Amino acid sequence: MSKSEISSFSHFAFLPLYNFTMIAFSNAIEVLRMANYLEGKALYRWSVITPEGGMVCASNGLSVKSGRPDPADIPDVVFVCGGTEIETAIHSDALVLMQSFANQGVAMGSLCTGTFALAKAGLLDGYVCATHWENMSALRRTFPSVSFSRDLFVIDRDRLTCTGGIAPLDMMLNLISRQVGKTTIAAIADQFILEHVRDDKDQQRVPLTVRMNSARPAMVEVVSLMEANIEEPLSLEDLAQLSNSSPRQLQRMFKEHMGMSPTHYYLTLRLRKARELLRQTDMSILSITMACGFQSACHFSKTYREVFNVAPSSERRKQASVSISLPLLSQTAAAQCEPAGYVA
Repeated sequence: MSKSEISSFSHFAFLPLYNFTMIAFSNAIEVLRMANYLEGKALYRWSVITPEGGMVCASNGLSVKSGRPDPADIPDVVFVCGGTEIETAIHSDALVLMQSFANQGVAMGSLCTGTFALAKAGLLDGYVCATHWENMSALRRTFPSVSFSRDLFVIDRDRLTCTGGIAPLDMMLNLISRQVGKTTIAAIADQFILEHVRDDKDQQRVPLTVRMNSARPAMVEVVSLMEANIEEPLSLEDLAQLSNSSPRQLQRMFKEHMGMSPTHYYLTLRLRKARELLRQTDMSILSITMACGFQSACHFSKTYREVFNVAPSSERRKQASVSISLPLLSQTAAAQCEPAGYVA
């Protein structure tokens, strides 16, 4: 699908899944609303659809009303809106609906973890796509035929995928820019108090150099090396050599900027990755042990329990219990927030 075809989109449909992220959903629609307002005419329209229609609960406990798809009013693009506990939020009727739209030549998109739903429907094989960084590692293992990018959003032919949070705002501004022009895009950004409109080459995770203005380049390099070497962890000596530092310098820099030793920080990264894999994949605990750089399941289990106060096997059973009971919950029940990740 060419850029000119995408820029001609006028009917945007949104397919929210249970526990979808409201901020991503709202940001996408608000760009269209503001464009209509500033242009003084209805350039764009949007609809909220689900297989059966009715109210859909977001992860913040609020609900939106959806209608059933109208065969006489086919949208130009359908964005699947995901959120928390995405695996349990996807039902067969939703997968069939996605596949039906794709078979009709409708462009398919996703917001936040909606990428998981498109991949599960088989609609991203051979495509490059974006998803929230927290889910990327698990998705790469689950869907090896899909190429996952760290970009804020990716437009690959007739697939438009986007990360969560406020990234859909940037994506939608880019999508409509050819039709409404730079002046209107700047006006929309001003209305939203947005200093800079990011494009599809911007990375979704804020670099360490931005988050920590005083961070030294050597430490930024070390953190990048750690993130790239989870399965086979590097020693402190290796990290120091590769970053042209000394082990003592690294110890001092991490204590100053992170409040912990580099070894502790590295272990935290590996355990967070293990937690993600336990919660979002069906990988065995032994496989996760190896994937996160632990030499034995016993050592991994002991360390995991010390940090998260729960054994890996109990973490897996807890998630399985949530998956079984979730469809029985009232749609008006507010979703529980995930506990914050471990910080030493």
